[in-house]
Amino acid sequence: MWWVFPVIALIGYLVGSVPTGLIMGRLARGVDIRDYGSGKTGFTNALRTVGLRASLPILVIDVAKGALAVVIARLLSDNAYVQVVGGLAAVAGHDWPIFAGFRGGRGVGASFGVVLGMNPLVGLTLIPVGVAIAWVTRYMSVMSISGAVVAAGAFTGLAVAGVLPTAYAVYAIIAGALAVVLHRENIKRLLAGTEPKIGRGGERRAERVGGSP
Repeated sequence: MWWVFPVIALIGYLVGSVPTGLIMGRLARGVDIRDYGSGKTGFTNALRTVGLRASLPILVIDVAKGALAVVIARLLSDNAYVQVVGGLAAVAGHDWPIFAGFRGGRGVGASFGVVLGMNPLVGLTLIPVGVAIAWVTRYMSVMSISGAVVAAGAFTGLAVAGVLPTAYAVYAIIAGALAVVLHRENIKRLLAGTEPKIGRGGERRAERVGGSP
């Protein structure tokens, strides 16, 4: 059943490509949230741009996109690597959505949704960890990076212990590495002390004013 891999890759990518943040930005404030803050379409930039009330549905739907890709993969095959392909494709779709000019988010919500789909217990356990990190540091980027690393460590440890498939650890390591790479500018700002804290940094991006690229 080799065909299931390209099929789930396509399905996962298209599911992930639904530009939730872009749609809600238009509906809530009539703006393209990519013109503001970090220029991304995920929950963090939406929170800065359109507020908590409008950004919460973005978070929920982005998480659901990742989980849905895993559920569809599981329906197509009992091969855990099919879930990995579907999950990574959904994250890629969120980061580089075909429906939004390949300009999306950093995949944090979708990645977490994949974790939930693969193992709800691990996913639910990560929630208080992430909330605590965000509460203490006041930086969403620190929560996102730390959460990705913790998820990778948890899945790897459980896979080594024989509790979870090795494929899940492969997913978590790749997704975690991607999250760190996509947050490299945040890491630079954190080191420089210029990273905006939660709810701040939603100003219009100078390079987008006047329609410039």
